[in-house]
Amino acid sequence: MRTVVYIATSLDGFIARPDGDIEWLVNIPNPDNSDFGYGEFIAGIDAILMGRNTYETALSFDSWPYNRQVFVLSNILESVPHQLYGKAEIINGNLKDILKRLEVRGIKNLYVDGGRTIQSFLKEDLIDEMIITTVPILLGEGIPLFGHLDEDLKFKCEKVEFISEYLIKHYYRRDK
Repeated sequence: MRTVVYIATSLDGFIARPDGDIEWLVNIPNPDNSDFGYGEFIAGIDAILMGRNTYETALSFDSWPYNRQVFVLSNILESVPHQLYGKAEIINGNLKDILKRLEVRGIKNLYVDGGRTIQSFLKEDLIDEMIITTVPILLGEGIPLFGHLDEDLKFKCEKVEFISEYLIKHYYRRDK
């Protein structure tokens, strides 16, 4: 199974403000109403695995933003709202076991989302690729993309894409 992170960070490495607010990200000038490559990315993805906090943020949107099966990593939640049956489900357990269970279900390309979830996957060396878009804003504090690791994880930068003066996308592949 291929595991991929697709996320945006501030210049100082935060994915959200301390309270989870991402308004700084939503307010990027976008006169052409571009999806900044998300459509192309998601076309190659079978399912999304996200943490509970990211899921709860998505629930606050006007409509469910995902057109792929979503698995919510949580030891607290027991079910999803009725309107999300068939679109989202709760999953928990050991990360390697979760990946095996998803692979048995035919999932070959998994999008991993959410700060703590990404950090947990990295800590166990379970991320194959990362596509990180940097937004040139300094937040000063917030929820970091990366956390403590017990050992170095090396990645190769395969491509850098200049999207606009507000967005630079970096493509990384795990160098094992």
